[in-house]
Amino acid sequence: MKVLLAVDHSEYSDAAIDEVSARPWPARTTVRVLSVVEPLPPPAAELWYDGRGSLDLAHKELRQRAEEFVKRIVARLKKKRLKVEAAVRDGHPRTAIVDEARKWHADLIVLGSHGRTGLKRLLLGSVAASVVGHAPCSVEVVRLKRGKKH
Repeated sequence: MKVLLAVDHSEYSDAAIDEVSARPWPARTTVRVLSVVEPLPPPAAELWYDGRGSLDLAHKELRQRAEEFVKRIVARLKKKRLKVEAAVRDGHPRTAIVDEARKWHADLIVLGSHGRTGLKRLLLGSVAASVVGHAPCSVEVVRLKRGKKH
């Protein structure tokens, strides 16, 4: 079985990581931990990077942080005796997660949900909803239990 675990630096991803970590998976299951580095538009990059560097440098730093984050998750899941791979991709999470699942022939995508509703969901969109609607395989959306949200 191939499980694609899509993560970001949120508590919602922590819930998805916990779910994958706690579950008894079939023998020979491989978990690929995926983090997507989104492109920074130039005005946001200048604000984020405080004008000290270029857009390329800002992107490299974000990618390095994502790679370190994924490595920590891989190490944690390996302690559960799972076969784990790391993947960091550039792009927009909605499409990058689905593209990765398609290219890798994933059997299951696991990701956390921010649980946005109403206007926030309309304005900000929902990565989870988009992945569910376009994925080539089953998708498990892990939600935080009520009261655990900060």
